[in-house]
Amino acid sequence: MNSATIDTKDSYLENGIYYPSKVMLDLKDLKKVYPTPKGDYVVLENLNLQIMKEEFVTIIGHSGCGKTTMLSMIAGLNPISGGNISVLGNPVKGPGPDRGVIFQSPSLMPWMTALQNVLLGVNQVFPHATKKQRIDIAKYYLHKVGLDGAFNKKATELSQGMQQRVGIARAFAIKPKVLLLDEPFGMLDSLTRGELQDILIEIWNKEKITAVMITHDVDEAIFLADRVVMMTSGPKAKIGDVLNIDFERPRTRKSVLEHQDYYKYRKHLIDFLEH
Repeated sequence: MNSATIDTKDSYLENGIYYPSKVMLDLKDLKKVYPTPKGDYVVLENLNLQIMKEEFVTIIGHSGCGKTTMLSMIAGLNPISGGNISVLGNPVKGPGPDRGVIFQSPSLMPWMTALQNVLLGVNQVFPHATKKQRIDIAKYYLHKVGLDGAFNKKATELSQGMQQRVGIARAFAIKPKVLLLDEPFGMLDSLTRGELQDILIEIWNKEKITAVMITHDVDEAIFLADRVVMMTSGPKAKIGDVLNIDFERPRTRKSVLEHQDYYKYRKHLIDFLEH
């Protein structure tokens, strides 16, 4: 359908180096190898993907194809075996505040309140802001995810859906350049899942942060994305196909479901997965 690598002639100069101005996240010849007693196990190989500024990309593929491995490498949590990953031309060398991560399990500090959990990141990323400014940032994003009444509730007192709301607020509050989402709604019931998809896309529409999200859900992939990236099955997984989703933004679930291309997109993705 569409290449995973985008050719852009626009570039800008920084520190004497020209960078493509529209490419936010660049994965070049990415490789991940795990040594085993029987020899090297190659999870990813020759994986190339460029993601543009303000783009929302969803990634689908069978379990074990290396989606989470790729995301954790972008996050700087998993070393790169070969190739490179860069954010605005800067190589990823470890975790950093330019990349926010929302995991399937929000991993909150259970003894801390919702507000304190969001402040953990805000305090680190905005050390020169006043205490009031940092609290205001944390409260703003907790308000955005619908947790006005839960600022001072401990994480242990919150339902799974509410904990994930805190996770979303925490990730947006550090103002990352790239938001990485690893099946953030995978453990939630369908009603909560739909609510949080709407909240996520509403905040994303306002903030326009580049987003990369792994999902197993074909409908979720189509509803949220500008492009759906399909990965081949492992080992040696790479990008198998890329599908452009040409729905206008902002979107509603109703308008997406009623769009004449919706079932064509859905069939394309399911055919790829069943191949």
